[in-house]
Amino acid sequence: MSNGLTIVYTGKGKGKTTAALGLALRATGYEKKICMIQFIKGSWHYGEMDSSKKLEPKFEMVAVGKGFVGIIDDKSPKEVHEKVAKDAIKISNEKIQSGKYDIVILDEINYAVNLNLISVDEVLEMIKSKPNDVDLVLTGNYAREEVIEIADLVTEMKEIKHPFQKGIKAKKGIDF
Repeated sequence: MSNGLTIVYTGKGKGKTTAALGLALRATGYEKKICMIQFIKGSWHYGEMDSSKKLEPKFEMVAVGKGFVGIIDDKSPKEVHEKVAKDAIKISNEKIQSGKYDIVILDEINYAVNLNLISVDEVLEMIKSKPNDVDLVLTGNYAREEVIEIADLVTEMKEIKHPFQKGIKAKKGIDF
């Protein structure tokens, strides 16, 4: 019987990656080994790049992405983002199947599917082929219905109010 869960944090509200990082922080307290693969954020600097090092060797972060796709300062052609996302899938499969990790977090993978950088079939195959003792966490808005259906736990973050609506820019330690 499988005891490894598939967990999805999705929705338009803030907190999807933060929820996954909270889960990782809790799990390290129980001596669990965690690997987080970041599909999109790779080229930006954000707090978890530094704080994750403080949780080593229990927590490993692998930033694979080339940064957010299609925003103002994105100078990479879509083909580059597609190649990097394919690399992230390969790395993810290796980490999931390695036997080294209790929890594998696929950060922003739902965005990668939504942006057509990878296929939903690749994600479903990863979920279906994961070892029974591995918990798998998928984050990012636009989780596909097929992923929601196969998951054990799905939480949708709903934005009620955001400081950006008042013109307040992203804040270090809160937003990145």
